[in-house]
Amino acid sequence: MTDALLRLEGVHTHIGRYHILHGVDFAVPRGQLTMLLGRNGAGKTTTLRTIMGLWQASKGQVQFDGRDITALPTPDIAQAGIAYVPENMGIFADLTVRENMLLAARSGDLDVKRLQWIFGLFPALEKFWNQAAGVLSGGQKQMLAIARAIVEPRELLLIDEPTKGLAPAIIMNMITAFRELKATGATILLVEQNFMAAKLLGDSVVVMDDGRIVHHGAMAELAADQTLQQKLLGLSMEAHQ
Repeated sequence: MTDALLRLEGVHTHIGRYHILHGVDFAVPRGQLTMLLGRNGAGKTTTLRTIMGLWQASKGQVQFDGRDITALPTPDIAQAGIAYVPENMGIFADLTVRENMLLAARSGDLDVKRLQWIFGLFPALEKFWNQAAGVLSGGQKQMLAIARAIVEPRELLLIDEPTKGLAPAIIMNMITAFRELKATGATILLVEQNFMAAKLLGDSVVVMDDGRIVHHGAMAELAADQTLQQKLLGLSMEAHQ
């Protein structure tokens, strides 16, 4: 992998007495969208949380833009240019959409031009700008969570299952938004269970099973190989069109 923005080398993670990640090795190419796939419980969320320092790697190394960030505290990792959107979205329901966005802006202010670009991706956020985030639908809350991650330019976006539980029309909206993000040159590591989204968005793919990397390569190759899909994921992407 020639120009990897993120690289994990031999990463092990323990949570209490449980050994979750077992020597995870993979790289995320700069300017690409890398899909992180696997069955439930494979270790995908633990991988994202380990990258962010929310759970500490017990062995191995996480490198970001050539820098060892393995032992850094989470605020320092965020300050280095990595944004994380967890599966539970982590928005503040009692605050307005605007206040949620302001909290995510490291400068303490919102760039008007960038905000208009975000509204173009997620028009509902402009509509509910001064309303409490708690009144948003599930899909709108997910839009807000992603918008907070991109309220300022970030080097790397880590996003955990953004289409989970969403209606098909909202999923297509998300796919369009991620395509626009890709067009800006953003580097994204995306955990996803919706295989249509994975097929449409992914440049490269990493597949996990039981805390280990069992496959990596081009997303198009996995999407075209139903036998490999069945072997790695236990299902066919074509069955989920």
